[in-house]
Amino acid sequence: MDSKYKNLYTLGVDLGGTKIDTALVDFCGNIVCSHYRFINPTRNPDIAISEIIESVQICLKKTGKVASSLGLGVAGQIENIKGIVRRSPNLPDWKDVPLKARLEESLQIPVTINNDVRVITWGEWKHGAARGLNDFVCLFLGTGVGGGIVSKGQLLEGSQNMAGELGHMTIVAAGRKCHCPNEGCLEAYVGGWAIAERAQDAVRANPEAGKLMISLAGDISNITAATISKAFKNNDALASRIVKDTAKYLSAGLVSIVNIFNPCLIILGGGVIQGLPELISLSEKRVRSYALQPALDNLNIVNGILGNKAGVIGAAALARTII
Repeated sequence: MDSKYKNLYTLGVDLGGTKIDTALVDFCGNIVCSHYRFINPTRNPDIAISEIIESVQICLKKTGKVASSLGLGVAGQIENIKGIVRRSPNLPDWKDVPLKARLEESLQIPVTINNDVRVITWGEWKHGAARGLNDFVCLFLGTGVGGGIVSKGQLLEGSQNMAGELGHMTIVAAGRKCHCPNEGCLEAYVGGWAIAERAQDAVRANPEAGKLMISLAGDISNITAATISKAFKNNDALASRIVKDTAKYLSAGLVSIVNIFNPCLIILGGGVIQGLPELISLSEKRVRSYALQPALDNLNIVNGILGNKAGVIGAAALARTII
C-alpha cells in the first residue's frame, strides 16, 4: 500500500445473525471508534441496511474523521464483485440483496463485501497471527464452521467465491445431518449447534451423568456449547467426554486441511474456541499423529489474536484494497 494512504481511515462492518459490529480503523489495524448493536429481530434487509448506515454515521460523527471506503463481512454466499448477498444462513430473508449498491448509494464511498470468515482471514493476515505469511488456513468455529485459505500469498476464492467452506467437508460418511444438504460434515460435529445437539443426546441417554449440565441449563433442551464449557471447567466427566470427542472430530478435519493445503499455520477461532480453548491442544496432538509427516514440518496451530474484533478489523483492511 502506497504511503500516501497511511493517513486514511476505513470502515469495517461485521454483520451476523444477531448483531451489527461497526468500526473505524486506521492503517495499522487499530480501532479508532466502534459501535455495536443488536440487529432488528425481524432481520429485514431494509431495516438492517438502515442500521448499518446509522452505525457508520455514529462512528464518523464521534471521531470527526472521514472514511475512504467500507468493507463488510457477512456469513453466507456472497457475489463479491457485485456485492450481492445471495444467501445467508443467519439471515433467512436475505436472498439476492444488492448490499454493495445500496450502501454506496447512501454513504457515497466505495464498498466491498465478502464472506465473514474470509474477511476474518484477511484481518489475521494483515494485522494478526498470520502477518507476513503466505500459506495458512483460518478455521472458525461459531454457531457454524467456516474457513479461509491463503496459498502462495493469494486468498482463494474459487469460481463462485465459495472456496473455504471447510465446515462442509465430510469427516464421517453417512454421519450426522448437517444444516446443508449433506451428512457427516465437520460442522455437524464441531459447530456450536452440533455440540449442543450431541450434548443433549448424551444427557437424554444418561440423565444421571448429565445432572450438572441440566442444572446449569435449567433443561436438557437448553444445553448449549457454552453449557459444556462451564461443565468442563468444573471437571464434569460427561462434559469432558464430549470435549474430547469434539477434539477428535475437529482433528479429523484438520488432518485433511494439513494434507490438502500444506499450510505453515492454522488459525483456530470463533466462539467455540473462545469458550473451549483446550480444543486447540487436544486436537493438535491427534493432528501430529495422523497427518502426513512432511506436511507437519514447520506447522503451527494457534488461536487467532484479533478475538471478536477480527471481523471488523479484517473488513476494514479489505476495504483498503479498493481505495
